[in-house]
Amino acid sequence: MEHIELFFKSIFIDNMVFATFLGMCSYLAVSKKVATAVGLGAAVIFVLAITVPLNWLLDQYILKEGALVWLGEEYASYDLSFLSFIMFIATIATMVQLVEIVVEKFSPSLYNSLGIFLPLIAVNCAILGGSLFMQSRDIQTLGLAFNYGVSSGIGWFLAILTIAAIREKIRYSNVPPALRGLGITFIITGLMAIGFMSFGGMLTGGDEPEVAKGTVVQEGDKELSQVEKTAEDKQTLNITKVNE
Repeated sequence: MEHIELFFKSIFIDNMVFATFLGMCSYLAVSKKVATAVGLGAAVIFVLAITVPLNWLLDQYILKEGALVWLGEEYASYDLSFLSFIMFIATIATMVQLVEIVVEKFSPSLYNSLGIFLPLIAVNCAILGGSLFMQSRDIQTLGLAFNYGVSSGIGWFLAILTIAAIREKIRYSNVPPALRGLGITFIITGLMAIGFMSFGGMLTGGDEPEVAKGTVVQEGDKELSQVEKTAEDKQTLNITKVNE
């Protein structure tokens, strides 16, 4: 259940683009065609799926306070968290280079269409944000870290794929001259962000503890079931309002 909740929350509620507006440079520049958006989105999913678990291991066993206890008790007080940015970016840059080599080898046309934005994944704030959010949210297991990386990547992929499809359609629409280009793109992105906010209701239910049916409440010399007690309280409240 925890994996399912994290999966849907990362895609729809805490979407990298629509909730935190991370990775907007690539989102705006590569979303003119669906084909290039799919390629970059797949690369982002792959990089996040690999780097978030790797950075989780770095954080748990090297960087966080007391993580070096496995080397010996004398290292238990060491805190290397100030190296988080450097280590995370180094991991991300390594994986981006791997992705770039693979894409150039197997899909030269996609490599040429992505251009400079493929190597720029290394400095894409959405990629680094995935690792930093993983660290700040104190994700407990490697499996959850992998889940968070994949689902965050899918959320970013969904965002860029949606805007690319819309931009291909509005190219033939009668958009006011002052809004053509990035203007209408920002407006559509804002409207989609508002729409994605409605998914926040997916996790609002079930917060209040449920009272078991037939629970007995002792009151004076008589015993009332929880249902009867609630009905009696409402009746008393209504009588009080009438008397006022």
